[in-house]
Amino acid sequence: MNACPWPVDSLLPHAGNMILIDAVQAYDADSLSARAVVRPGPYSLPDGSLPPWLGMELMAQAVGAWAGCQARQAGDAVKLGFLLGTRRYECHADRLPAGAALSIHVQRGLIDASGMSVFECELRDDARLLAQARLNVYQPQDSTAFIQEAPPQ
Repeated sequence: MNACPWPVDSLLPHAGNMILIDAVQAYDADSLSARAVVRPGPYSLPDGSLPPWLGMELMAQAVGAWAGCQARQAGDAVKLGFLLGTRRYECHADRLPAGAALSIHVQRGLIDASGMSVFECELRDDARLLAQARLNVYQPQDSTAFIQEAPPQ
């Protein structure tokens, strides 16, 4: 795996406190490992923790950072991608505790020429597996054209 020379905010099409991962630790052609510390933000519960479903967003941002690393390494612009969903998201915690240092690992399982991909993902704290999922994602060649609405007929 390669060390990541780019800051996270240059890898994701997010801004400010919408970026939930703090750093990419390493990446290669098929996987990425990232770190995140649970901090107060727009999704925090009153005690500063995060709801368990937010683990899927952490995983999706790690997948986005993987795509950003691939683009930056190739000298291309970072492109918008879309989380289509998951057939399986298993969370083994009732919340992601405030201040917890989390590690996220994503591994590409399938990618096709249209831009569809499947990633196996894990979210851990220092002691245990907190969540795992298989994410279905899509990165179109032209995201602007993809999100344009057709005019009403």
